Amino acid sequence: MAIPIPEERVARFENMGLGMFIHYGLYSRLGRGEWIMHLGKIPKEEYVKLADTFTAGEFDAGEIVRTAKKAGMKYITLTTKHHDGFCLYDAKGLCGYDAPHSACGRDLVREFVDACNGEGIAPFFYHATYDWYQESFENDFDTFLQYLRDSVELLCTQYGKIGGLWFDGNWSKPAGTDWQEDRLYAVIRRHQPDAIIVNNTGLGARGALGNSEIDSVTFEQGRPVPMDRDGMPKYVAAEMCHTMNDHWGFGRNDYNYKSLPEIIETLCACRKIGANYLLNVGPEGEGAVPVMQKAMLEALGSWIETCGGAIYQGKPGKMTGEDRNFALDMEDRSYLFIHNLKVQGSSHVVVSEGGPGFRHFAGCERKVRSVKWTDNGESLEFVQNGGNLWVNATGYSYGCNYVVRVAEVEFEDQHHNRKL
Repeated sequence: MAIPIPEERVARFENMGLGMFIHYGLYSRLGRGEWIMHLGKIPKEEYVKLADTFTAGEFDAGEIVRTAKKAGMKYITLTTKHHDGFCLYDAKGLCGYDAPHSACGRDLVREFVDACNGEGIAPFFYHATYDWYQESFENDFDTFLQYLRDSVELLCTQYGKIGGLWFDGNWSKPAGTDWQEDRLYAVIRRHQPDAIIVNNTGLGARGALGNSEIDSVTFEQGRPVPMDRDGMPKYVAAEMCHTMNDHWGFGRNDYNYKSLPEIIETLCACRKIGANYLLNVGPEGEGAVPVMQKAMLEALGSWIETCGGAIYQGKPGKMTGEDRNFALDMEDRSYLFIHNLKVQGSSHVVVSEGGPGFRHFAGCERKVRSVKWTDNGESLEFVQNGGNLWVNATGYSYGCNYVVRVAEVEFEDQHHNRKL
């Protein structure tokens, strides 16, 4: 048995590392979360009237994409259609329930794709398979599945090259329901052969494998676990999607925000096992990203700048740390991610006990030449004995605390190999 080699599109996806999820639609007008039509028991004939006031006047795709890029995100997944059935794209007559036929009068997906292309960000399309608007979903499922395929074909042919499609909702039908996935994914492969295909398995089946065309499993709102790929017929990536508070869509009165340290540590936990981290924003009714969410993204981007690029192309290797500490390997060097350091300074100002000191990493098979922090270039003392490496992790200087600090490890043989 062996671990399969990832296809090029999957390897490229893994190297992206961090993405932005955007949940935006009619529900954003109400400010009560993306499931409010269903959970609030709003009749369809009342809910659809939101389209008459959906102007998206502050939806600036360029600004949102620039915010994502500044945060260190390499791809963005936009809800082209959520479970309420409203399309942010021009449905071309498949239904009239779309942004161009609302008060907005614009194709928001077109604006999104153009903005992504302008900034070198990969556009991904979320598309719900569970649909509260289309009556055929309950009454004539085969007809609905044809509508789904036609919609996906439109998305695959009207917007140029896309990064992937992210489906959500197959968990809404009983196990064993025939979603005709082979036919759906064949549409994608025909028009977008390099696109990543994801089908969210939901809260109840995190990390579950599905159809053979799936390129990544999902861990919705839960820490990913290491995948045993030994003997798999194909290499499958992993992605965790995460809200900043308790809702995907805009929740006006949801103040239960995650802390920035939690977001940093979650990103690190994902990359520790090679999984991507898809962090959500829920724009307000008019389309602007909430101030709190934008500020969190800016701070996250500042932290990523201290990492020396390892958060993207670094891969889990043989070297392992203790507790939450871990290592990622690149072609010619490794990076150590170290938690629980303290700010150093006067005992009258800071609590510094228990933070700095030697950290142990096992499985270091190459002879180490140097270890230094990526944030300030400070060289660190280290001891190596066989496959064991101990690094004297100094604390933070007064005035900073990166939550997780990254050290770059250079090896004796990497300089020799460069000369060959």
